[in-house]
Amino acid sequence: MASESASPAASPSPRPAESERHASWLELFFDLIAVAGVAQLAHLLHGAPGAADLGFYCLLYLAFWTAWMCFTTYGNVAADKVHTRTVLIGMFGLAVMAAAVPGVRTDHARAFALAYVLVRVLASRVWQHRGEIVADWPVAQLSVGVVPWLVSVWAEAPIRYWLWTAGLAVDLGLTFVLSRNRLLARAQEEWEEHAASHEGKARPRPAAVRFDARHLDERLGLFTLIVIGESVALSVEASSEAEWTSRLGSMAVGSFVLLLALWALAVRRSCGVPLLGFGVLAPRFALPLHCVSTGALGALAASLGGAVEHVEGRLPSGMRWLMCGSVVVFLSIGLVAGVVSGRGARWALGAGGPMVVVAILLGAFAGRGSPAALVWALVVVARWPWFYEKLATRRSEQRTAAM
Repeated sequence: MASESASPAASPSPRPAESERHASWLELFFDLIAVAGVAQLAHLLHGAPGAADLGFYCLLYLAFWTAWMCFTTYGNVAADKVHTRTVLIGMFGLAVMAAAVPGVRTDHARAFALAYVLVRVLASRVWQHRGEIVADWPVAQLSVGVVPWLVSVWAEAPIRYWLWTAGLAVDLGLTFVLSRNRLLARAQEEWEEHAASHEGKARPRPAAVRFDARHLDERLGLFTLIVIGESVALSVEASSEAEWTSRLGSMAVGSFVLLLALWALAVRRSCGVPLLGFGVLAPRFALPLHCVSTGALGALAASLGGAVEHVEGRLPSGMRWLMCGSVVVFLSIGLVAGVVSGRGARWALGAGGPMVVVAILLGAFAGRGSPAALVWALVVVARWPWFYEKLATRRSEQRTAAM
């Protein structure tokens, strides 16, 4: 029939209208399980973390975030047709990954890898009978990146970690290399092969689908919000076990205000990515920014919690750089997002650039100050865009009144 011979690349399904639906209770439960893993990862950075510790944290965080995003994609597109049992099994896989983190360098590495493979394969299989191609985030449907993870079950450290890195690199590479037309053409070929070899067992012809943008915005923001909440929880836990002094009080308040300042940049008027406007970037570019910014928040939580042990003295160099470096990464994402959102070169020079540069300088030269003073200095840095906008508004009003 003519309708069956039409190419999906030429006749993709129309972009769905943005709905007013919100995250379901099941999706919120799933997010909490994912962020529990992020909280576990923060413990990898306690003490005086070195470059190897930080690299290991980034590797495992990317694995957690990728697994979470694959199921987030499924929930976003499938909406009320989501299979609850499938999502619950995915949650169990994430819970196993989280539980394996404390021993992931030793005997729990295989459990972590197998749980990751389970979550990824399960997330990709849900699309096989839907006849839909997620052109915005193709990794959700592809499982080739899990092959190195499966091989790593028989490998020893450090080879297994390089295999994990290779698997995630394959996923990221495919995200940016595979275009929408290539995905559709590949799906069309597979559909035709299946139709030729399985007569009478036809499955839906593949068609392109896109994210529900408003729903995705909410999920990204909620994930960031929960990560910030976990950061507060880690700081509270560390403070509750220390001797309460005036310096500890100053640092505790400063840590809370710092996290509030970062919340204002990322969630209050954005989608979980600091200073990124709605719909400015395509998902395949916006989602990596979300991954990096929330990973930086998790690392910051570890540094704030660890700094409590040194509140009466000075921070070790590694911990100071972890704290300042996390803020630098987060604010750098904000600088990029602010520019692409149309804030312009003047804003970049007056607000975006200075907050990043000052945070770097604090990491380099704030070693002699107290931890509390460093935290409050970072508060000022994080609030600088707000101060800048207030000053710019006041100057504009003064010029208008003078005319």
